[in-house]
Amino acid sequence: MSLYRRGGKRLLDVALAAAGMLVAIPVLAVAAVAIKLDSPGPVFHRAARVGKGGRRFTFLKLRSMRADAEELRGLLLHRNITKGPTFKLHDDPRVTRVGRFLRKTSLDELPQLFNVLRGDMSLVGPRPLPVRDYAGFNEDWHRRRFSVRPGMTCLWQVHGRSDSSFERWMALDMEYIDSWSLTLDVQILASTVSAVIRQTGAM
Repeated sequence: MSLYRRGGKRLLDVALAAAGMLVAIPVLAVAAVAIKLDSPGPVFHRAARVGKGGRRFTFLKLRSMRADAEELRGLLLHRNITKGPTFKLHDDPRVTRVGRFLRKTSLDELPQLFNVLRGDMSLVGPRPLPVRDYAGFNEDWHRRRFSVRPGMTCLWQVHGRSDSSFERWMALDMEYIDSWSLTLDVQILASTVSAVIRQTGAM
């Protein structure tokens, strides 16, 4: 990606993320109250994620799980629905009542607009992965996904999301990297908004 094209992508990220934050702030305030009333623990979930070039950064989400979710992870490994280094569950018992709503509507992802403004992430790009998942990537072509900034949404999320296999997920990330354009980013963002509204491919 040329410097000129990178600059255009960054300009789009900053402009849309800044506009999104103006809308998100009152929503985040209401969500924060709901989270605190629903279960003990912090409002925000902060976690280490791996970004461009393997650089680690602090990833932000509204907390949608119990405060001890990470400690319970080991007890749920047998229910992992993905093959490969990633970890995902259907009907995760660690998710709180408010958390289910936040996830269904993708509101839990709104704090990542801060990550975009800070330059840790882009609006569109391969989803950032936990350090433990990154450590399990042993194929060079898989690691190509870390050659660009991770995104709030991506091709995988508008083309099946959890219904896609790990290999399909990686293939879609490579397709995005190889065919990137500002037009493609706009198309993915529009498809994401549509999917969230229909609640068929929430972020």
